[in-house]
Amino acid sequence: MSARQKGGQSTKKPGTSSPTSADTVSDEVQTLQHSAKSAISSEWDYKLALFIITTMAFITRFWGINHPNEVVFDEVHFGKFASYYLQRTYFFDVHPPFGKLLFALMGWFVGYDGHFHFDNIGDSYIKNNVPYVAFRAMPALLGALTVPTVFLIMWESGYTLPAAIVASGLVLFDNAHIGQTRLILLDATLVFAMSVSVLSYVRFYKMRHDPFGRKWWKWLLLTGVALSCVISTKYVGVFTFLTIGSAVALDLWGLLDINRKGGALSLPLFGKHFAARLTGLIVVPFMFYLFWFQVHFAVLNRSGPGNDFMSPEFQETLSDNIMTANSIGIDYFDSITLRHKETKTYLHSHPDKYPLRYEDGRVSSQGQQVTGYPFNDTNNHWQVLPAKPFPEEELSGHRVKSGDLIKLRHIVTDSYLLSHDVASPYYPTNQEFTTVSLEQADGDRYNDTLFELRIEGAKGKSDFKSLSSHLKLIHNPTKVAMWTHTKPLPEWAYKQAEINGNKNVQQTSNIWYVDEIPSLSADSERSKKEPRKIKHMPFLKKYFELQRAIFYHNNALTSSHPYSSQPIQWPFVLRGISFWTQNDTRQQIYFLGNPVGWWIASSVLAVFAGIVGADQLSQRRGVDSLDERTRSRFYNSTGFFFLAWAAHYLPFYLMGRQLFLHHYLPAHLASALVTGALLEFIFNLDPVALEENVDANLAGKVANSTKKGGGPGTKRVVPAKERMGGNSMLALWGAAGVVMTLVIGGWYFFLPLTYGKPGLSAAEVGRRKWLGYDLHFAK
Repeated sequence: MSARQKGGQSTKKPGTSSPTSADTVSDEVQTLQHSAKSAISSEWDYKLALFIITTMAFITRFWGINHPNEVVFDEVHFGKFASYYLQRTYFFDVHPPFGKLLFALMGWFVGYDGHFHFDNIGDSYIKNNVPYVAFRAMPALLGALTVPTVFLIMWESGYTLPAAIVASGLVLFDNAHIGQTRLILLDATLVFAMSVSVLSYVRFYKMRHDPFGRKWWKWLLLTGVALSCVISTKYVGVFTFLTIGSAVALDLWGLLDINRKGGALSLPLFGKHFAARLTGLIVVPFMFYLFWFQVHFAVLNRSGPGNDFMSPEFQETLSDNIMTANSIGIDYFDSITLRHKETKTYLHSHPDKYPLRYEDGRVSSQGQQVTGYPFNDTNNHWQVLPAKPFPEEELSGHRVKSGDLIKLRHIVTDSYLLSHDVASPYYPTNQEFTTVSLEQADGDRYNDTLFELRIEGAKGKSDFKSLSSHLKLIHNPTKVAMWTHTKPLPEWAYKQAEINGNKNVQQTSNIWYVDEIPSLSADSERSKKEPRKIKHMPFLKKYFELQRAIFYHNNALTSSHPYSSQPIQWPFVLRGISFWTQNDTRQQIYFLGNPVGWWIASSVLAVFAGIVGADQLSQRRGVDSLDERTRSRFYNSTGFFFLAWAAHYLPFYLMGRQLFLHHYLPAHLASALVTGALLEFIFNLDPVALEENVDANLAGKVANSTKKGGGPGTKRVVPAKERMGGNSMLALWGAAGVVMTLVIGGWYFFLPLTYGKPGLSAAEVGRRKWLGYDLHFAK
């Protein structure tokens, strides 16, 4: 394709002159009808290819799915969650419920009762009578359907058969997609829903010349439903919203243009377009998203391991709740043990003193150490005292209330808890906690021993209770909250936890609760349990509480993992993840993308960016390297796929949590679409015989003459076969063949690591350590 200067001679192609008479219109009508019939009848090759690709997708995903017959990698989590659903036991997870509910549904279909809790990698499914093949069949089914969905995206976008085969083939013969979809994991659901979202939007976009029709609404709503499934599986599904949302925003911006080719829209009509998209792509997905949480809450109505993540009010909505059944009101002068909600350490003290100087040179108060201790011990016992003494004749029967000012006496050392403006051992900005004697507590240090008891969610002066009252202990003079963390103190504190005063009072990790009341005798009237009724909590209140907990704990996933990786490593497959090993047979499952396919796709992404840069530069210099229609297709179609890749990949650079190679799978699918589209572009197989869309006036005349509906302005998207105008695709088929040969070779070479069999010798493992992959049994 030769470049041409702007403003030069007309580039109108032969055979595209405007109709000027009835005979011309009639000839054009006949030509278009003949071309359309020919294109439709010739699409048998697409259908055949789709059938073959779909069959191969099911074979590659389901072959040997019963191996290994042991718990593999994160099956310990998602298999466990399915069991909890089936036993209706409340649990907590950082992902939304949709994908996990699918596993529970499959378990219910096969009559599984949820007795096995998937506790350890390597636990036998056979010995524990678990229908694990049925569970694995769910992601395998969705993974198999993802491949033809990719093919359909290319087909519906008007690409040639070789381009569609390359795009779908990169997913079909990818070891990472296969490995992730053969196990009880969520990514198959995520990637399938993402691909359906893209396909549905492409179909919707093709209906843009017939707005508000039945099919237009159908594909708009299907796009919304698919988007809801993406974000209801994992929160990274918001990247799919970003992809579709960006395309919709550009589409609406074009509709707002008063000089648009189809004619200007009135503002009321534009408002109708905007409202329709808002409803279909925001309101409908959000309603479905909420629906899955409603199902989640309705199913999980029994107490379980997720209780500790929720408020006492939430826990009171669950049956069999130990906290609710065993909570006891606390009176002044009771002896209690305070336990931190997150770390489960007890508030503890012992006679040892803080050292004069810490390692960084800062000076301490040399007061008695106050620490966090993970085990029950008498040094964890604290007596609750009022800020002001009661009269001698009224010492008993005073219930502690939320908002009270209290003092805590350490019983073993007979000293009083205190915080003051001295830096803590690890946090120079946080205050030290220590204890002082009775004389000091009643004397000049009196104010420093006062703490406000602030119960979370309390209404007015609520009773302070064991187990069920989650509290923040706020130092009254300085307004810091008692806090602890997981980093142990040095040997001088016996590696116990640091207790300090946190100036960020709102931080959720400041929460404590009373674990026991050691001073209360077993035969006390207060110890008698009364039957408790299950309480009701509004759905939205439960939903928002769970959302806050999910986002907090998701952001807290910052600890290191031996197989975590960085986003910069993913496109080049620099490292994978060890899923499972078996020493006796030397078998292993190592999660790894097909290096050949990923390197090709990553290279093509760079080529696309280079072409865009070169085209923009040439336009700045007044040179058209691409004709208008080719450029439009390159930017709007291939550019949309590139946008999907960028939206599903680049945001991970902003995340501080643990990241793994499987987070790249949606972006890899988008890169496969870019690869197929750009392969067609590079070989210059753009249509030359017909325009992509029939001229509006001519299309109107065609519609009127054929009496088949579709008023003036209706446009028809021309299929790839018709657009090719009889051009040879030999070069494109050759390029596609080379690419697929290389991809299939890479896939086959790494198959033993994907399927977990056969076991490999040390030499065979060594040959597969292309980039120093940390494979097992290399020696």
